[in-house]
Amino acid sequence: MSDSGNLLTPEELDALSAGVADGTVPVDTGFNLAARVVKHDLASEDSTVGINVSAIDMINERFTRLFRLGLLEGLRTSPRINPARAQLMKFRDYLKMLRPPLSVNVVRVQPLRGYAMVVIEPTVIFSALDNFFGGFGRGVGQLPPGRLFTPTETRIIRMILDIIFRSLKDAWSPVMEVDLDVVSSEINPQFAQIADENDLVIVNRFEADSGPDSTGAVDVVYPFGSLKPIRDLLRSRVQTGDSDSESERAWRDELFSAVSDSRLELKVMLGKFQIPLARFTDLKPGEVFFLRKPEHVRVMIGEIPVFEAQVGRTGASKAIRIERSISAPKD
Repeated sequence: MSDSGNLLTPEELDALSAGVADGTVPVDTGFNLAARVVKHDLASEDSTVGINVSAIDMINERFTRLFRLGLLEGLRTSPRINPARAQLMKFRDYLKMLRPPLSVNVVRVQPLRGYAMVVIEPTVIFSALDNFFGGFGRGVGQLPPGRLFTPTETRIIRMILDIIFRSLKDAWSPVMEVDLDVVSSEINPQFAQIADENDLVIVNRFEADSGPDSTGAVDVVYPFGSLKPIRDLLRSRVQTGDSDSESERAWRDELFSAVSDSRLELKVMLGKFQIPLARFTDLKPGEVFFLRKPEHVRVMIGEIPVFEAQVGRTGASKAIRIERSISAPKD
């Protein structure tokens, strides 16, 4: 051992290498040598146990219809609202997409955990403002980075937020009851930290098109962690499409084809009767019991009756003739 007490000398290293090479030094003496190791980064969020994005898309579709009607009633504007598919991304990547000034609103969505964010682009605000005061819904170009919203513009933003909140509440109602209120408002998204930069968020973008040069976006952003506790609820509330759709019929046909070769054991119950236990223990070979022949016998699969039938003969064999099916009992 070297003087430092921490490192082996060259001679000791050579002796150890030689021992490993000739087998005198065992190398398979560790613990859990057959264990499989999976890399896990504690600093990153797992998205494999995911949110059902299809359920979020359905909520967004309902929100789109309600939002458009709300804008028409409240602000006398009726832009075409085009929802994009919900996207899962890191919060820092979403922030890179934004160019201030914007109406950035941190929102509490009860009973979800944490905070969400509603981002309204200036084009949507000025288009609604122009319509509200009798104009044609013209928007504006890119505003200077430090430009603040005036009291009148802030009032229009508040009206748009009220419409968004009502629409979101109704859109979420088939899944769960939610209540929304504004916590803070900014013009720069860097100051609205609803999540860490590496955390995942679900971005729901709605393009509002009021005409030439009047296209803007409204984003509703949920932290991934706030929806994770209700992922089972979102999964269970996904509604299927029309049962007569082509995909539904194809799925049904494939399922029928897959199970059509299954073999079932049918059992015909000719009759049953009850006797006391004492009489049963005294039974002897050759004893005869008389049964009243029923009008129909039951054909069973396992213990489940499926048909009523008549007993007869065909040639030299006993046979049954199916008369009617037995409906499954309702819960």
